[in-house]
Amino acid sequence: MAPGTGATTSGPGATTGEPGTAPLLEVVDLHVSADGVPILKGVDLSVGAGSVHALMGPNGSGKSTLAKVLLGDPAYQVTQGAIRFQGEDVTAWPTDVRGKAGMFLAFQDPESIAGVPVLQFLRQALSARRGEDLSVLEIRLSMMEWMEKLGMDPAFGERHLNDGFSGGEKKRNEILQMALLEPEFAVLDETDSGLDVDALRIVARGVRTVRETRPDLGVLVITHYRRILDELSPDAVHVLVDGAVVAEGGPELAARLEQEGYDPWRP
Repeated sequence: MAPGTGATTSGPGATTGEPGTAPLLEVVDLHVSADGVPILKGVDLSVGAGSVHALMGPNGSGKSTLAKVLLGDPAYQVTQGAIRFQGEDVTAWPTDVRGKAGMFLAFQDPESIAGVPVLQFLRQALSARRGEDLSVLEIRLSMMEWMEKLGMDPAFGERHLNDGFSGGEKKRNEILQMALLEPEFAVLDETDSGLDVDALRIVARGVRTVRETRPDLGVLVITHYRRILDELSPDAVHVLVDGAVVAEGGPELAARLEQEGYDPWRP
């Protein structure tokens, strides 16, 4: 059965498909270190197909580390636990294999690559994702369609990747990549950081547009703030403090965090 059909739940917003099937993404007792220093200390988290989950926590809690580990960043070492995607253990998979399988990360601070047009970058990325060489015309047509949906200037594709882009343009470019690559699961790592209210709404509208086209897309939004959650209406909110998930709930948990901060959950 396709993900997201015949859905049941296990935990906040954890749509899992037919009874007994695995969530789209499942993190089990994940312990992670960098240069011998423990950062994640037993994270448990699951995200179902078609659901939006939010991960919140103070600076230094391990949120961005988790995002990078989910996509296989070699700078981090998994010392215990597992990451499962669509029922398969992907803990040892390299980044490119995870990407081809349908995992996607929108970076907090996307890298600039002078001399590489957005169109060329997306052609290479999408060809790798699909396992076939796609023509420039195919990519251009897909880009034009999505740039129209996302309210982006058609000339955007000829600019060099993130070179001279504003913060809002960088984040919209990440959403464009997510739209074209058609992942099954996407991590948005502080996509709202550095954005004013108008830019945040534009980016959030882009995420919603992609989800309307791909209703089975599972999303993990990593954020400090409630603003983007008001735009995306998460099914579940998880609180990460000192490398472990210490609380889970619905959108009301984000409202509580805004009022009380993280002190109630600090060790």
